[in-house]
Amino acid sequence: MDTYKINIEGLDRELQKFPVNDKMDIAAFIMFGDVEVTEVAARELLKRVPEHDVVVTAEAKGIPLCYEMARQGCRSYAVARKGLKVYMRNPIEVTVNSITTKNEQKLYFGEDDVNLLKGKRVLIVDDVISTGNSLLALEKLVEKTGANIVGKAAVLAEGDAKDRDDIIFLGELPLFFK
Repeated sequence: MDTYKINIEGLDRELQKFPVNDKMDIAAFIMFGDVEVTEVAARELLKRVPEHDVVVTAEAKGIPLCYEMARQGCRSYAVARKGLKVYMRNPIEVTVNSITTKNEQKLYFGEDDVNLLKGKRVLIVDDVISTGNSLLALEKLVEKTGANIVGKAAVLAEGDAKDRDDIIFLGELPLFFK
């Protein structure tokens, strides 16, 4: 098994590598089940991000970070869903293409989320930002609610994302070209 060792704010982790295509592998950073990394990453990001009213992420890998940042900070969060649910009245949507998802997807907010976000200062968070396509889609969705995006943050910036000046992140994650 091919792996990549990373240190996130003093915590060592070994990430498994997986092929994205025949020319590139990624090291999979999965926060699900890693309470220690989630708590530490949330704490350290909250020291660096602007003041905000609500934390927002897209389903699914950013949810633990989003929840924990809201728990430690502003106490409010919303999750953009990848599928419509029966309880989502008057949904709004955008389309997204992500490096880790093979097919085009949609992100949705229901009316309750729109009402929560309207006029609020929103911090968008994710576990990893790579191409930025998922982030851009989430920005478009949040903007449709009438919220004000005050910042964008992730635990790791992958590949060229590390050179962006519009995101706050704790560490860099390389891409592995064959």
